Amino acid sequence: MKIVIIDDEILSLQSFLSEIIDYDIDYKFFKDGNIALDYIRKNNIDAIFTDIGMPNIDGLNLAEKAITIHPNIPLVFITGMAITINDLNDKIKANTIGFMYKPYNNNQLREFINIIKKRTPILYVKMFDVFDCFVDGKIVSFSSAKSKELFALLITYNGKSLTMNDAISLLWGNYDIEKAKILYRNAVFRLRRTLQDISLNCVDFKRAMLTLDKTHIQCDYWDFLKTGEGPYHGEFCKSYDWSIDYLYELDKIVEKRRN
Repeated sequence: MKIVIIDDEILSLQSFLSEIIDYDIDYKFFKDGNIALDYIRKNNIDAIFTDIGMPNIDGLNLAEKAITIHPNIPLVFITGMAITINDLNDKIKANTIGFMYKPYNNNQLREFINIIKKRTPILYVKMFDVFDCFVDGKIVSFSSAKSKELFALLITYNGKSLTMNDAISLLWGNYDIEKAKILYRNAVFRLRRTLQDISLNCVDFKRAMLTLDKTHIQCDYWDFLKTGEGPYHGEFCKSYDWSIDYLYELDKIVEKRRN
């Protein structure tokens, strides 16, 4: 889990750090809300903890901008003000899970961390036979076949960055380069929307490159690579031509297990 904390008071940030350091989560601190927003635009995060009274941009304005970037992002407001959920507008209220009133309380922080963990969905990915994804037992519906295939390829890369050139070569190799770039960008756009719809910020969408955050994903293919155990019976993402290149390594794992 990755969270962002914004507070312009150094002592407050240090106090927050002393409370959160024992948790098994990634975190990033910012004094400047505008710099934090730039980071939020470029990274996948699971929650925002922000002070309300700050110069340049206050926490409520920051929260509204953050929601336009990550529509389902959980928010926790850090404040010494007498503010409650009823003081927020509907847009912010829907994403707010609570308030941390200064000075920080470790029990309260633990409660919010647990809530955020529970709200973050786990994506179950099945790659043996055909490729499909599930959240809470329900199949994920991709808006296009190519956005689904692009995600399958990214999952197959297993944490390694997937460049636009690699994706085009494997998925749109029969098109001229300019047409292929248009098709790639359309698939990226559709994939981003699908992941937003299921509230899963697991892909870092950089220019001409996609990188997967594996934190909230469980995958039969990854498990098989680690343990040699799993439901592999000679078929892997079988509707995708590029998947054939992976069968040899998978068969080698099976043969090694037998011996």
